Amino acid sequence: MKKYMCWTLFIIATCSLAIHLSGFGLSQPAARPADQSQDNSADDPVRVMVGRLDLEQYKATLKGLTRFGDRRQGTDRNKAAIDWIESQLKSYGYANTERLKYEYAPVAGQRRRRTPRPENMAVGGGRQRGLRARTGVNTDPEAQPDIRLREINMQPMTTGPREEVFCTKIGTTRPDEMYIVGAHMDGHGWGEAANDDGSGTALVMELARVFSSPDVQTERSIRFVLWNNEETGLNGSRAYVDQRQALQGKEDPPGSGRYPEPKWLGMIQHDMMLFDHGMPREDGTLSETQRPEADVNIEFQVNSVFAAQSQALAWVFQVANETYAADYPATVGSHMTNTDSAPFQDIVAAISLRENERGTQVGNGWDPHWHQPTDLYATFSDKDFRLGLNAAQTSLAALAQLTGATLKK
Repeated sequence: MKKYMCWTLFIIATCSLAIHLSGFGLSQPAARPADQSQDNSADDPVRVMVGRLDLEQYKATLKGLTRFGDRRQGTDRNKAAIDWIESQLKSYGYANTERLKYEYAPVAGQRRRRTPRPENMAVGGGRQRGLRARTGVNTDPEAQPDIRLREINMQPMTTGPREEVFCTKIGTTRPDEMYIVGAHMDGHGWGEAANDDGSGTALVMELARVFSSPDVQTERSIRFVLWNNEETGLNGSRAYVDQRQALQGKEDPPGSGRYPEPKWLGMIQHDMMLFDHGMPREDGTLSETQRPEADVNIEFQVNSVFAAQSQALAWVFQVANETYAADYPATVGSHMTNTDSAPFQDIVAAISLRENERGTQVGNGWDPHWHQPTDLYATFSDKDFRLGLNAAQTSLAALAQLTGATLKK
């Protein structure tokens, strides 16, 4: 009886996943004949595209971002970084780069907006477990020993107009539908914001670069967005939702085949991709090297309106990791919080990819460089950068399948 029950549950789960995948425009792959060779990389456009991601190129893009210090919003260094990001996107071939404009004027004493949560859920999502280390945001310029970097980060934030840049890979047959792929380019803490979130910004830029290749076609559109004002309460992504949600799927001008805001099929955020060295020790220190069992955390928010759709999307990315990522596996978690996918989670399927669980691990001190002067490019090793590259491989593979990517002969 137990055997039959297990098979029944397996069939139900498989059918349920197939239904969700068809909703994303992705059907399950056909079964492979028993005698078919496993080496079909030359015939797999997804594997070819994933192979175009390169560790040194990823590092170079990330290194370019760190020239602007912590890129704190409301500063000249933030504006210069936005200009540089846009110039890079244009160099990839995107002639349709745009900027979303909004105002940032925080009210005195205003607290950061958080996602609603059940009463039995800890702040940040998930029950706190294991050892913890102290966390916080460094606000002391003297804590940065590098005088050059201290000077770069010296200009304070001012309120007023803000901008964030995005570009779009336009679909060939379904340009009216798209996936939004994002990361926040602003940071703080008097470092270089290399991990938070230069690592995610560089990842999204590398995805944009690969998808811009002249031989790459996608049936559906992909929008690559580099958010601003994440560190002040997700203001940039909230402004995007406020300004563009109502424009979804509207052809403009009518009959043109152009869709300034295609219908949202899903939102994928990347926020801190490099550091998974494990739980703090009893003295608060962590291992100096990336742990062999490091993984990419794919999160959805369990109490969101689109929780079921978001969970199904997360599993698509986990399967893509299993098939195409080189080194580190991916795990799916149910507590997505405090990142730019949150404003989307009650509107469309939304997930985030991270180095650790945001609430129970990052929020409990598992990354000692978070918002600190030590968040520098030089802090991280190739093992750390490779975790970020694995996340890029995961997202590229999943998006290629979801959008119907092919390579022109």
